Amino acid sequence: MLYHRNELNVETREKVRGGTGSAAFRHFVEGKGAVQKNTSMLAEITLPPGASIGPHSHTEDTEFYIIMEGTGTVNDNGTDKPVIKGDVMVTGSGAAHSIVNTGTTPLVFHAIIVT
Repeated sequence: MLYHRNELNVETREKVRGGTGSAAFRHFVEGKGAVQKNTSMLAEITLPPGASIGPHSHTEDTEFYIIMEGTGTVNDNGTDKPVIKGDVMVTGSGAAHSIVNTGTTPLVFHAIIVT
């Protein structure tokens, strides 16, 4: 099935996972299992400068962040690390992570959660 970008649902959420500011979620597909039975999220997330997604763990699934634009800092299971375009963050097996836009332009990344 083909999805055109301009037809995709965009949802704005405030203080995601206890973070700061707002985050825009452009859902590539809707609903758990829409891509395959083991995918629970496939979205592009945009954080404006200063916004963040708060710390959370992944015990039953794995989340991938693929940085598309901007700069930020991820907390990788307790350690802060800078991220730039092209970086990939993988969190699973009970590890925790968070992300904050530390730049002056939007931080855009793809978030994929698989079980």
